[in-house]
Amino acid sequence: MSTSTRPAARPGTSTSSGTLTSPARDRITAAAAGLVTYLETGRVPAGLFDPDLFADLTFPHWRLQTTTAAELAAVRAERHPCPGSVRVERLDESEAGFWMQFEERWEDGDQHWYCREAIRADLRDGRIIDFALYCTGDWDEATQRHHAAVVRLPRP
Repeated sequence: MSTSTRPAARPGTSTSSGTLTSPARDRITAAAAGLVTYLETGRVPAGLFDPDLFADLTFPHWRLQTTTAAELAAVRAERHPCPGSVRVERLDESEAGFWMQFEERWEDGDQHWYCREAIRADLRDGRIIDFALYCTGDWDEATQRHHAAVVRLPRP
């Protein structure tokens, strides 16, 4: 059974259900906050990832997998080296860890970029041990303008 919380910018500490113990909730909240820090800065907070982390990364028209935390950090540094901001839209706890839905914004060159993502993270001893990312792909300013002109989102 999962519980859900909708933090404004960073994972919060409240949950809508008491299905998990407080220490489990605290580990999930800490791991989710560490993941946001990593995504925003590119720096891995101490204790965030298990060294043997498995990551399955799905992008439009491409898929990658890594088998260590170091490999994941290298892929992130190569594919998305720019710092930015993350707005967490939803954080769902599960018995194994959490799901996080978010949008990411950053600048690269003379462009402001945007993407939407979802991550499933399984924890062991408070560290992320298994990780799956689903990404819409990077939208440049022209794509963002076109989307805003063509699509009305009732929940922006």
